[in-house]
Amino acid sequence: MYPGAHCVEHPDKPAIVMTSGRVTTYAQLEERSARLAQALADLGLRQGDVIAMLTDNRPEAIELYWAALRGGFYLTAVNYNLSVDEAGYIVDDCDAKVLFVAAPLAEISTKIAARTPQMLHRFAIDGQIDEHGDYEDLVAGARGKLPIGPRGADMLYSSGTTGRPKGVKPPFLGIDIDQPGDPLTQMTGNFFGLSASDVYLSPAPIYHAAPLRWCGVVHAHGGTVVMMEKFGAEASLRAVAEHQVTVLQMVPTMFVRLLQLDDTTRTGPDLSSLRLAIHAAAPCPPDVKQAMIDWWGPILVEYYGATEGNGLTVIGSADWLKKPGSVGRSVLGPAHICADDGTELAVGEVGTVYFERPYVPFEYHKDPARSRAAQHPEHPTWTAVGDLGYLDEDGYLFLTDRKAFTIISGGVNIYPQEIENVLTMHPAVHDVAVIGVPDPDFGEAVKAVVQLREGIVGDDALAAALVEHVRGRIARFKVPRSVDFVADLPRTPTGKLLKGELKKQYLA
Repeated sequence: MYPGAHCVEHPDKPAIVMTSGRVTTYAQLEERSARLAQALADLGLRQGDVIAMLTDNRPEAIELYWAALRGGFYLTAVNYNLSVDEAGYIVDDCDAKVLFVAAPLAEISTKIAARTPQMLHRFAIDGQIDEHGDYEDLVAGARGKLPIGPRGADMLYSSGTTGRPKGVKPPFLGIDIDQPGDPLTQMTGNFFGLSASDVYLSPAPIYHAAPLRWCGVVHAHGGTVVMMEKFGAEASLRAVAEHQVTVLQMVPTMFVRLLQLDDTTRTGPDLSSLRLAIHAAAPCPPDVKQAMIDWWGPILVEYYGATEGNGLTVIGSADWLKKPGSVGRSVLGPAHICADDGTELAVGEVGTVYFERPYVPFEYHKDPARSRAAQHPEHPTWTAVGDLGYLDEDGYLFLTDRKAFTIISGGVNIYPQEIENVLTMHPAVHDVAVIGVPDPDFGEAVKAVVQLREGIVGDDALAAALVEHVRGRIARFKVPRSVDFVADLPRTPTGKLLKGELKKQYLA
């Protein structure tokens, strides 16, 4: 469904509630997104054209999302934390004809103008920016509401943890905006039970794939999205209590921040409305997940997927307690584990994770070589995004790490995630990354880079204690040879560790 279908019966129902107090009803979301779609058509955009948005968390981002879907356009959301060069690259590479920018981000928009000569129109949201039109004037000046037509899609860019971000361009579904058939909407209804009665908390930046798409499917089901301007551990608990949130989605880093709150803060807000806590986007250390289940009960559901949308696994708390560390079984076609030459591996053997679909679910924009590289050498509809893992005898998937981050020490493969999982819940550790650094004897040596909790001082004694903490829990050859203490680690606001950037710092 689309917002207009729900506003027929419930026009005054809140579609978006900002935790700062601003409310957008279904009638307003339908009216504004449909007028915006018409305004874009008035500017000359046609099906398959691209619009881009550079915005913080605000209702206009969702208006743009539904306008793109209604108009048959692609929407590219740009991470506003990127450098001018990185943001400019994405806006230029996606071939956007129109750029929408939130006024607080005026500086970066002005600076990328010279890097985006193909841009036909620029509009400012909630304020003025030089050489940008006004968003509200654009909506108000539309020639009515764009009629129902073929459904568009998002074209989001991968996070670029191992190089330049890649534009993930899915094929259009070939259905009108008011027709059923969207796999994500169907899946969230079947596996997560989303319905019109749900209130969904979205604490992560809206430019990221999961928050943007999930806000969309909550509206497809007729529910209410409660959007935080910015994640805060204590603030998120208050939001659950105040808005009677039934479903939320977080990344494991957010769980860690919640668990680091003092007992009084954690137990104060009433969280009894929560029926489902979804997590994804990054590996969750088993100790962290167990602690969250102990706190919130068996309401945690994990899914593993990628911006590419090539596959999906799901696992609930009950199954995870039987298979700790697993990300579940595939729900969108079979999963396969393959060696570098494409040979399918046996149960328990680590290799590249492929998902089988009846069609090729994506291509990388302007990069046919990368698109081909994501496909299995013998089965083109099996695709991979570079993750390593293994399947157990029951078909449950266990991830080991990104292929690019595997440490090869003395000819042995070491997967950093396993070591990070051990260190994450140490009482002195606020954040941790494990990388391989050059070693004259072994090729690479394991190094732990640790951000300590506030008030704790890093010294040789603590470094030795952390090494011993690891030594007692995993094989000796995986134990870090050295520990460094840093003020902070490079992470995206969505919680993904920029390990490639960290490795570059050490190689330099």
